[in-house]
Amino acid sequence: MKVLVVDKFPSSSLEKLRSLGFDVAYNAELKGEALVAEVKQSGADALVVRSTKVTEPMLDGSRISLIVRAGSGVDNVDVQAASRRGIYVSNCPGKNASAVAELTLGLILALDRRIADNVIQLRDGKWNKKEFSIARGLQGRTLGVLGLGTIGQLVIKRAHAFGMHVVAWSRNATSERADTLGVEVRALPEDVAAASDVVSVHLPLTPETKGLCGPSFFQVMRPGAFFINTSRGEIVDELALKQAIQNKGIRAGLDVFHDEPATATGTFTNELGKLENLYGTHHIGASTEQAQDAIADETVRILREYRDTGRVPNVVNLSAQSPATHVLMVRHFDRVGVLAHVLTGLRGAGINVQEMENVVFANAGAAMARIHVAQAPSASVLDSIQQSNTDIMEMKLLSTARR
Repeated sequence: MKVLVVDKFPSSSLEKLRSLGFDVAYNAELKGEALVAEVKQSGADALVVRSTKVTEPMLDGSRISLIVRAGSGVDNVDVQAASRRGIYVSNCPGKNASAVAELTLGLILALDRRIADNVIQLRDGKWNKKEFSIARGLQGRTLGVLGLGTIGQLVIKRAHAFGMHVVAWSRNATSERADTLGVEVRALPEDVAAASDVVSVHLPLTPETKGLCGPSFFQVMRPGAFFINTSRGEIVDELALKQAIQNKGIRAGLDVFHDEPATATGTFTNELGKLENLYGTHHIGASTEQAQDAIADETVRILREYRDTGRVPNVVNLSAQSPATHVLMVRHFDRVGVLAHVLTGLRGAGINVQEMENVVFANAGAAMARIHVAQAPSASVLDSIQQSNTDIMEMKLLSTARR
């Protein structure tokens, strides 16, 4: 199995893949048309990316059957284009969670103590204890968390260690989960904004979360409160944030922005970076050695599992609900051609098979096939299939509504 890796990846993990028998091609410098051409011409079965965008033209005419995003989220992958071509898309959720949580607390502390401004003035030869000796402190303050996934939970744990009270919002929040995490749940993101001294965003980018933190959100934030985003830039309406910084004294700590440079180095033109009350980092939330090693190990596991079993851990683009309406149970002798006979009979009746599984009984020479179909075969079709093959012991049709 050939694997093409097109973003920075630990050399030890590349060697591990090779030691496991993978044919590995590695080029983290390819961009644009050269990258598209390489994906098509390499003959690779699997594509591994971090920040590189995977586009539909890249997949056209390629042999790719699996895309692994070596990180959390898949917003840089055209998942719909992959799904149309029957290409699995997988990622490595939770493996960078501690790193992002650590940066989140770092930004909160940096804003409170104005650490970056301290450093700048010292480098300019200025001593200004009078200016920087006033900070609010975190103990007893209220942290608002948007999103209760792995990263959000780790931020909450660290905030509790600083003596902070935590309120939170999540689409899937329950009172039981809130009690377990030691937080108070609010009904809306705006309710969290209104109640918090610090708000931190830990949400995936989806059509529902895009622009979630907009004018109404920043309007209800407390004057002088802190706003942290280490998730995705597009979740925030940057114009609304800019106005909140300028008009309400909001201090912001951002690791992510709209229209970030596509390369590791480049020109940053976002106007937010020039604001005095904004501390920005260079989308480095997941960039610790610990996190990158954990993500690389998970990537290796995904590739190995796919090669050896055909199953894909962490796959994100399978149908959540099968369109099948019925399950055909076929108990049969484990002999050549039985399932082909059944499938031919279904095809003749114009019935589409959605999913299929065949399990063999121990030492008995018998098996059970579960065939998920898009519509119910008639009794005559089933009778015809069974009567024309003596290796079929029983056929039974179940409605998926009964499962």
